[in-house]
Amino acid sequence: MTDPVKRAGFVALIGEPNAGKSTLLNRMVGAKVSIVTHKVQTTRARIRGVAMAGQSQIVFVDTPGLFRPRRRLDRAMVAAAWSGAADADIVVLLIEAHRGMTEGVKAILSGMSDRVNRLPVALAINKIDKVKAEDLLALTQAMNEAYPFERTFLISAERGHGCDDLKAWLAEKIPAGDWFYPEDQIADLPMRMIAAEMTREKLTLRLHQELPYELTVETEHWQERDDGTARIDQVVYVARDGHKGIVLGHKGETIKAVSHASRLELEEFLGRKVHLFLQVKVRPNWLDEAERYSEMGLDFKDGNT
Repeated sequence: MTDPVKRAGFVALIGEPNAGKSTLLNRMVGAKVSIVTHKVQTTRARIRGVAMAGQSQIVFVDTPGLFRPRRRLDRAMVAAAWSGAADADIVVLLIEAHRGMTEGVKAILSGMSDRVNRLPVALAINKIDKVKAEDLLALTQAMNEAYPFERTFLISAERGHGCDDLKAWLAEKIPAGDWFYPEDQIADLPMRMIAAEMTREKLTLRLHQELPYELTVETEHWQERDDGTARIDQVVYVARDGHKGIVLGHKGETIKAVSHASRLELEEFLGRKVHLFLQVKVRPNWLDEAERYSEMGLDFKDGNT
């Protein structure tokens, strides 16, 4: 009896901001490797999450949401999204059932014809619990008339409905070959970046509309201690002096709450005690610094296009 064929491949999740790509990635991998918020454009780097399905290793690339860029950072994020899609073995376009074929989705369909037409593309219609069956059927038909998808999956990334079917199809569809990562590895991002993303998520949730994209978080130091705990020092960079006060909050309440929430999540993720220390610093031009883009896994030059 021969052993089952090993398979390994890259799957790019693309879609509009807030379509549920990070939620789907986390569902597929079974752990939180990409930040999930109610904010759009929260995924800046192309986060790779590794999911196992039998003898298949599916490496998910959670791209930044595709939208109409206005700033350098926006342009770099959109370039990263299309690059991630073009480099993959399979592309999954995720759309929201209740929003349907928006202008943004139409723009993505047009872009797919130019950029990923040689790749197999699946359609995943997310948040199916928000629409009636007849509306879902009409949307499925309209989308498949607009683009030759190989398969269409009706899912709820949050609840898990339909996700196993999508995962099984991807496991069969990716190329035969040796695995890229050890079986127990769930992400290829350095832990420093994952930790920074967790803190940035907590800031995004806490600050709501005040300065969602005018800040970034970097892990400056990571010390493994003899007692098995970790000391993590992070810096929150903001663009203006006024933003520093917002992040700190009255008597430091905001930054304390963010630090507490981030520490608890890091401890759960790492399975051990963490000592987390946050500082807030003003860097007026961080949105135009090449080093900051490298930290986020983006290409600074792409922001020029």
